[in-house]
Amino acid sequence: MKFGIILQSNDPETAWNGVRFGVASLKKGHEVKIFLMSKGVESIKIDSGKYNVKAMFDEFADGGGVLLACGTCIKSREMDESDACPISTMNDCIDMVEWADRIITF
Repeated sequence: MKFGIILQSNDPETAWNGVRFGVASLKKGHEVKIFLMSKGVESIKIDSGKYNVKAMFDEFADGGGVLLACGTCIKSREMDESDACPISTMNDCIDMVEWADRIITF
């Protein structure tokens, strides 16, 4: 299956579980894309010790997952684009939703 995950939270546990779901899905042979939106764009940097979201994102990328992030949300937080988290548009989010068999939100 093709899973699209929309991650809107910067809560360490919620973000970690969202990305962990993506990693587990990749390991089962599914295709997975994550779109970071709203506070979710901040999750790429979370390392709260118990919930190392940054490390989970690295595992997601190493497993072949695709990561996208809302450019408007990144810019509104005065953050920069990184290689791991390319700036995307709302049209990219729509494309992901159209591509996916299932959409999961965290």
